[in-house]
Amino acid sequence: MIRIGILGGIGSGKSFISKNFGYPVFNADLEVSKLYKNNKKTFFKLKKKLPKYIFSYPINKDEIIRAILANKSNLKKIIKVVHLEIRKKMNIFIKKNANKKIVILDVPLLLENRINNKKDVLVFVESKKSEVLKRLKKRASFNKQLFNRFENIQLPLEYKKRKSQYVIKNNFTKKTIKRAVKDILIEII
Repeated sequence: MIRIGILGGIGSGKSFISKNFGYPVFNADLEVSKLYKNNKKTFFKLKKKLPKYIFSYPINKDEIIRAILANKSNLKKIIKVVHLEIRKKMNIFIKKNANKKIVILDVPLLLENRINNKKDVLVFVESKKSEVLKRLKKRASFNKQLFNRFENIQLPLEYKKRKSQYVIKNNFTKKTIKRAVKDILIEII
């Protein structure tokens, strides 16, 4: 099985590009949402670590946001709890798809949390920062301060780009993405 890790900044189009590979995708952001909605164990752990902020189950994203914005160390506490569960979910996903030729790992902190393997094929999604911000600002949930907190815990984009075997320049057009993905698949299969 070939594992392809998709790297890039927030809002660079990692999830969109992941879907274009046509293979099973592990989307960590989606899994985090499911954890907040369905996992009482995660709720109790977060409530214990952040009693001033986490009150309701299913976990209310506004409570998470308030905790992150209130104190820089709160984000690290949340990540510690959440990424342990995400790692378990990813391992289940990989076992479930063991017979597949390729799986795609759309995990924002893949390198930061050392979730990747040395054999993983890394694809960096490069997007113009001005285009990314323009697109993010269209999201109803966009919060510049929150964006900056998340950006600050990520490794520098240049580092991620250097670590990657492939770079897709995302100009946010389907045709360009499909061609770039096809070229990568031809090379690695």
